[in-house]
Amino acid sequence: MKSSLLKRGLVIVMVSLPVFALNSVTHKSACAQQELLVSAAASLTNAFKDVGKQFEAANPGVKVVFNFASSGALMQQIDKGAPVDVFASADQKTMDQAGEKRLLLVETRKDFVSNGLVLVVPKGSKLVIKGVKDLLGAKIARIAMGNPETVPAGRYSQEVLTKAGLWEALKPKYILAETVRQTLDYVARGEVDAGFVFSTDAIVAKERVRVAAKAEGHQPIRYPVAAIRGTKKLEISQKFIDYLLGSEGQAILARHGFGKP
Repeated sequence: MKSSLLKRGLVIVMVSLPVFALNSVTHKSACAQQELLVSAAASLTNAFKDVGKQFEAANPGVKVVFNFASSGALMQQIDKGAPVDVFASADQKTMDQAGEKRLLLVETRKDFVSNGLVLVVPKGSKLVIKGVKDLLGAKIARIAMGNPETVPAGRYSQEVLTKAGLWEALKPKYILAETVRQTLDYVARGEVDAGFVFSTDAIVAKERVRVAAKAEGHQPIRYPVAAIRGTKKLEISQKFIDYLLGSEGQAILARHGFGKP
């Protein structure tokens, strides 16, 4: 009798194991479906990492995965089919281009922060720069900026220098970077004499660079965000966008130096 019961017990355990395994796989699959893929401008790196942590805490079961690069490069990735749910650009032009390519759910597009552009030099630099016209000086041989073709900060820099009548004259000095953070690194390491970065980037590296002057004469710098057409996680994508615009998200972004949209 005991032997019969024991055998029946073993059968129950053996039958139950596949069910447990199936439940485990289903659970993992459900968790994977809550992974939100966000492509964001390089200048948002530090702020968005903090936003991501708080958003995950407020939405149990959601994992935010970030891809940081220049806005133009990110848009090209999305256009080629990269599996992105949310796109945050550092300029309007790149988001407009994404819209023209029908990559966005246009009804979700919102401006969520603003920024400024500054001219920075290495922390220990003795150069005296009060404005962009001082970049003509013989002591300044290398000026870093993002490539205007793909990097919003570079596009704003070109706009500033063009308005000041300096774009062509300074061309021999330009060192073009692939992202605004690469520009920042060039300056921080003393590989260039000066560079154009966003105000928030200068704050990130305040121990290594010094703001020499504000770069004025560009259009307002406002960052837009939108859900990508074809996302299978529209509800979570919209929640993330709403979080950026809400009081908690705005407070985090403000702590990193960003202004109101």
